[in-house]
Amino acid sequence: MYRDPFFFNPSGQDDPFQLSRFSSLNSLRNVKDRKPDKQGRLVGPAIDLEDMLLLPHAMTALTLIDDPETLAPLQEAYQNDQTIFACYSVADSDLNAPPLSYLEVGLELAVGSLINLDEGRQSVLLQARRRVNVEEIWQDGRQLMMRCSLIKPRHRKSAALTALCRAVVDEFKHYASLVEFLNDDVVKYISEVEDPGDLADMILSTLDLTEEDRAAFLLQTNAPVRLEACLRSLMKENRLLELEAEIQSRVQSELDSNQRENYLREQISTLQKELNDGKAVDSDYQELSDALSSIQLPPEAREEADKELGRLAATPPFSPENGMIQTYLHWLVDLPWDKETEDNLDINHARTILEMNHFGLKKAKDRILEYLAVRSLKPTRNRQPILCFIGPPGTGKTSLGKSIADALERSFVRVSLGGVHDEAEIRGHRRTYIGALPGRILQTMRKAKTINPVFMLDEIDKLSSDFQGDPAAALLEVLDPEQNYAFSDHYLEVSYDLSKVLFITTANTAASIPAALLDRMELIEFSGYILEEKTAIANQFLIQKQLQENGLEDEPIVFTPEALKAIVEGYTYEAGVRNLEREIGSVLRKIARLKSEGQTFPREITVDHIVEFLGPAEFFPAEAEQNDEIGLATAIAWTENGGEIMPIEVLVIDGKGNLQMTGQIGEIMQESAQAALSYLKSKQELFQIPDDFFEEMDIHIHVPEGSIPKDGPSAGITLATALTSAVLGVPVRHDVAMTGEVTLRGRVLPVGGIREKVLAAKRSGINTVLLPRKNEKDLRDVPPQVLNNVHIILVEHMDEVLAAALVDKPINRKPRAAASRAKKKKGASDQPDAPET
Repeated sequence: MYRDPFFFNPSGQDDPFQLSRFSSLNSLRNVKDRKPDKQGRLVGPAIDLEDMLLLPHAMTALTLIDDPETLAPLQEAYQNDQTIFACYSVADSDLNAPPLSYLEVGLELAVGSLINLDEGRQSVLLQARRRVNVEEIWQDGRQLMMRCSLIKPRHRKSAALTALCRAVVDEFKHYASLVEFLNDDVVKYISEVEDPGDLADMILSTLDLTEEDRAAFLLQTNAPVRLEACLRSLMKENRLLELEAEIQSRVQSELDSNQRENYLREQISTLQKELNDGKAVDSDYQELSDALSSIQLPPEAREEADKELGRLAATPPFSPENGMIQTYLHWLVDLPWDKETEDNLDINHARTILEMNHFGLKKAKDRILEYLAVRSLKPTRNRQPILCFIGPPGTGKTSLGKSIADALERSFVRVSLGGVHDEAEIRGHRRTYIGALPGRILQTMRKAKTINPVFMLDEIDKLSSDFQGDPAAALLEVLDPEQNYAFSDHYLEVSYDLSKVLFITTANTAASIPAALLDRMELIEFSGYILEEKTAIANQFLIQKQLQENGLEDEPIVFTPEALKAIVEGYTYEAGVRNLEREIGSVLRKIARLKSEGQTFPREITVDHIVEFLGPAEFFPAEAEQNDEIGLATAIAWTENGGEIMPIEVLVIDGKGNLQMTGQIGEIMQESAQAALSYLKSKQELFQIPDDFFEEMDIHIHVPEGSIPKDGPSAGITLATALTSAVLGVPVRHDVAMTGEVTLRGRVLPVGGIREKVLAAKRSGINTVLLPRKNEKDLRDVPPQVLNNVHIILVEHMDEVLAAALVDKPINRKPRAAASRAKKKKGASDQPDAPET
């Protein structure tokens, strides 16, 4: 079954709805409603309308396709001017239920004319008269029969109901003004309906309702409730229609404006063609053409520029593609293709600039001076070094890059790579995307305005990758001198020469830099500053800078060496000097306040002033143990903030041979502890350790400051020393610190961070440091004044470590735990009947 759109039926009144296209409309008015019997029941033939939900007073055309079972009762009802009943079947989800069930509310229908549309198809006009309460439905042969009862209205007239009817009529009038298919006659007819149920049904028949809503309205027999729901539906529909009209009006206004603009542009273009012998002259086109002619482009770029200029001339000015082409050509014009600054190759000038702006950093300064020396001897050399400054934060990596640019008299540009995870940020987007732009490399080159700037790629170790690509892979071409002469950006689509750029990258650690990228760079390590270096940097640079920033440059304010030492050791914990500068600035700001308030302020800053201005110290320098202890050895570790000492404690207690490690120890350090324990077990006979010692005793290893993660192999010999001390009961010298990796055979392997570790031992008051012999070469980086005050012992085997670290020789000593067990055993042997074993 199919249905045409719904129409109104005026319920026997004059026809204001223009339904005259149905020739037998008058026959609907002749059909009389069925009368109930004495019990108030109605019985008659029925048809199943399934999902074609009607409301009373609605009229529809029903199309039948080869459906004689439905057509027969309809023809009989039409010929006898009788009504017929309609029911609605619904499928039941219960598998044990009958195949069909019906809604409890049905309709009484009047049947209009029957029209044969074509072979096998008939159309019948139906009018819904009134609701009926379905009581029973059965099959009489091939005819569906229904017993039902009338639904009597259950409402009383009241002021509230009258007001509700008026509100519904007013809202319907507004609805009719927003749609086109309802004329004034319809509005007038609806306004004169007095029954609230009929009013709701007639209005709801005009609304575009869902099947669920239409079924709910059909089942709702309470007229006031149905009328109130009708009002809500009308108000919702009106709001949607108003919003739709507003959107259409706005869009139409924009279209009219664009059409007018396009029309005017077309007229201007036509006039320009007539004034220039049929050739359009656009000011943007001419400007770009002149700009491209004035720069020296490579052949590939020149060919692409001419091609895009031709496309620009053939593209209408108002076309979106015109703007995309202009943007691309502007990028070709703005990029530096041939503009190059001349390097200042005076080594003495460069040395002066570097020494004036930076303290220390000998390796980096020497490398720059070597580069200048080579360039002065061979000016035609185009290969540029790719430098990577690696070191803790605040050690001057970025500022040294600026000083290098000043020394060479080149422009300096910087790009921060921290958090970059999209390859397109390096190579750019293809022009097929709306809003596409070149990557950060070419964007920064446009800012540099020269083809040979000092280009700093900051935080290269903070790159990340995801489904959008790996930016580190895109940097391989940028940082490879064998490839970057023809760098390819996805947006530009022509080769760009980066071979004259001096690239400098910075990182805090090399561990997170991909190996392929790391291989293309020359690493220069920036070590942390010692106390003396930080004091010198503060006196030469930081204090003067902060005096100027805080308006005190005219005041002769100085910091005593003790005051600077107090700030470094008590208020900062870093390898660089960034926090040191902040604390100095904090002191000077308080002095600036005193000056602005007219109060007296100190010109010489002492330790007492530091405590007064900055409050109590926040950090306390680590100090070595004051006494020799059993099971306590001192390791020296490297951190991002420099070196520091790290005590390691070992305790041996009765147990079942378990090894317990605490203090946020990482996997590598745990493996070092296992290796140290295995080494000690291999010396069990030499150290005269009882055979069952490691099966009957538990060993607990703890590294203090448990909230701080610790890892790495450099604590291996310290763990082995502390284990040996705890098992044999031999104290470890308190003035000895050590670092080195240990193997199962007791060999000592080299580690990193020697400079920072030796400085940490010196700061903590330790006089003797044990280092792997293969780290002897790293001692040249330690300041001479530190080496003169620290005794360095180079070791190759654990035997040498134990000999230097333990108070007494570990051989032929009886373990403490074994002695305690012997006492217990002796106590048991004192029993009268216990034999001696």
